Amino acid sequence: MLFPVDCIVAKELREGAPHRAVPSTAVGHDDMVLDIGPETASAFREVIDSARTILWNGPMGVFETPPFGVGTIDVAHSVADVCDRGALVVVGGGDSAMAADLAGVTSRLTHVSSGGGASLAFLAGKTLPGVDSLSDKE
Repeated sequence: MLFPVDCIVAKELREGAPHRAVPSTAVGHDDMVLDIGPETASAFREVIDSARTILWNGPMGVFETPPFGVGTIDVAHSVADVCDRGALVVVGGGDSAMAADLAGVTSRLTHVSSGGGASLAFLAGKTLPGVDSLSDKE
C-alpha cells in the first residue's frame, strides 16, 4: 500500500484558491487537504507504470475544483497509458468515472463503471440484490 508523502493544501475550497504543496506530516490545523502533491503523483506513476492489473476506485483530490484535480488527472493518464500497453484497468465509482471522462481517457480503459460500492461488493463475492433478483430461483 502506498500512502501520500505530500499533498496540496489550501485554506478554502474554491476555484483558483491560493494553495501549496506540503509534506503529509506538515499539514496545518487550518489547512484543507485537497489533492495529492507532486512527489506522491510521481510515486504513484512509478507503481502504476509497472502494474498489470489496476482497480481504480476514488479520485486523488477534489478534482471538480481547479486546480485541485491535477493529481487525479495525472493518475487517469497514467492508468490509460498502462492500459494502452496491455494492462487490465477497471475504474469503479461515479467520481472516478467522471474523472476519467474529464481527463479524456475513458475510451482507453478496459472497463468503467459508475457503481463504486456495487463494483467493490461484486469483486468481494457478495450478493448484489439487483442481480440476485434476476436469477432463476426455481
